[in-house]
Amino acid sequence: MKIATWNLERPNASSVGRNETILAELKRVNADLVILTETNCIIDPGSEYTPLASDPLPIPGQSDYKQGENRTTVWSKYPLRRIETYDPATAVCINVQTPQGPLFVYGTVIGKLGSREQSFLPDLEKQIADWQRISQAGNICIAGDFNISFSDSYYFTKEGRKKICDCFEKLQISNLTGQQAECIDHIAISDSFVKAAIYTAKEWNLERRKAIPRLSDHKGVWVNLNFPW
Repeated sequence: MKIATWNLERPNASSVGRNETILAELKRVNADLVILTETNCIIDPGSEYTPLASDPLPIPGQSDYKQGENRTTVWSKYPLRRIETYDPATAVCINVQTPQGPLFVYGTVIGKLGSREQSFLPDLEKQIADWQRISQAGNICIAGDFNISFSDSYYFTKEGRKKICDCFEKLQISNLTGQQAECIDHIAISDSFVKAAIYTAKEWNLERRKAIPRLSDHKGVWVNLNFPW
């Protein structure tokens, strides 16, 4: 079972070559669950997936987003149903039926539209409340753009990092990508779901600052879960 997440840095309809290369990368990764952030409805990885997207943008007076853009889309190869989140313009949650059992998948960007520095901690608090509520009903996977690196000081706030780590410890969630260097896009899953799995975490778009065409200023990251039984 493979789960991937990638911040696409707001693709648009005019960047045809870039969009085609992004889709080729997603096809190569071939994940069962794909959480795309800062994305656009023109990025469609294929008919084998069912999407669930955050509310379409722009929201008048709140952002410079263009028609077709949205903050988060979860693409699933498994049957899904929507779960309510506190901010439907940012966070998307689905319940999927995987071969290993039901899993809530919470895709998100931490930090609200237009004022990330001011909104990060208040938004994080409300997302944590979502995670606490949803995880009471079963196993959860939280994935997307956390705007925080965990293994280094590449990009983080000390308070924000502590709040996430404390929450994950309390809810018994493991951040499977936390040791990736210079990585702010993460995949964290309930211990009870992954306890019997052998997992590997890998990245792509490593030449993100030099690539032509430039795909995104974020690396993509995926986790492969191997359940031996």
